[in-house]
Amino acid sequence: MTLTVREISPEEHLAFIETRESVSFLQLPAWGRVKSEWGHFSIGWFATDGQQVGAGLVLTRQVPRLPRYLAYLPEGPALDWRGEHTPDTIEEWLAPMLAMLKRKGAFAVKMGPPVPARSWQAGTIKTAISTGTAKRLLDIPPDWEDPGALAVADSLRALGWRQNTDDSAGFGDIQPRYVFQVGLTNKTEADLLRGFNQLWRRNIKKAEKAGVTVRRGDRSDLAAFHPVYQETADRDGFLARPLSYFQGMWDALNSEHPDRMSVYLAEYNGQVLAATTMVRVGTHVWYSYGASSNQGREVRPSNAIQWRMITDALAAGAAVYDLRGISDTIDPEDPLFGLIQFKLGTGGYALEYIGEWDYALRPALAWAFDQYMARRT
Repeated sequence: MTLTVREISPEEHLAFIETRESVSFLQLPAWGRVKSEWGHFSIGWFATDGQQVGAGLVLTRQVPRLPRYLAYLPEGPALDWRGEHTPDTIEEWLAPMLAMLKRKGAFAVKMGPPVPARSWQAGTIKTAISTGTAKRLLDIPPDWEDPGALAVADSLRALGWRQNTDDSAGFGDIQPRYVFQVGLTNKTEADLLRGFNQLWRRNIKKAEKAGVTVRRGDRSDLAAFHPVYQETADRDGFLARPLSYFQGMWDALNSEHPDRMSVYLAEYNGQVLAATTMVRVGTHVWYSYGASSNQGREVRPSNAIQWRMITDALAAGAAVYDLRGISDTIDPEDPLFGLIQFKLGTGGYALEYIGEWDYALRPALAWAFDQYMARRT
């Protein structure tokens, strides 16, 4: 199969996405409008018969004072990496993309193929933690592994794509290689609740008995979400995004589809104790931002709000509820252990993707840009 890659309109991009079961929300054409600090455009892959077989959102960051940019496809592009339209080699997919982006001024390309490689069930992880037999997920034999995904990674490596093993890599919003998900297919609410650990079930019941209520809000409720989010940022030591960011995210995503983004509020005695945002694309639902007050933790609003989002995702026909990123550590002494500790209680599974990959189209400029960004962080 001979493929060509060209720039496409947001409408063409969205039409392709709607033919697929799901793609990452970071590959929606609307996401380019959310990331206002980046440039953006959409690209499409076309077979010789004119059929579109792939699409990608390209975010661009320009080199200071030069008409050259980094091209970044977060959790993309959306291709049938091993499906019926897959060419004989990964190179047939990627060579025309690289050539097209180089012509448009890119000096380097970064992408995150949405290709899952391994997974570990919650029970497997909890056993390893309780016995102290492992410090990282890769120390545990996976419950599932896809040789095809590992072959994709081998092909990328052979073609000159490289991975930065430093978590503080110098450009872009680096997306998590490890996530935690709950499968919803063929499940009932009772099935899901049985899958939760005893503490989660007890906390959900405690919140209900205490009178915690959870409601799905509208755009105006982002103003109630944000103070709790700011409180969380102050407590946990990260830089909070302004309210305008979430309002812009809401406007961009929901103009594309009216149910794309939601906000949830857990309230007790008239006070918002926890607040979250959720994004849905096709059969995949993501818990995207979460916040909790320092007050009222004893009535377990965070468990209550997660349970409501999971049951809403189930009712909407979703196949996956995605709690997003975790680190690969399962060492209770590691400061990052908390990323997985809370999520394990849902009874889901940790999933590893093949990660993000870099290709230098103009190696000297790519190196210089990486050094420049590293000095800024």
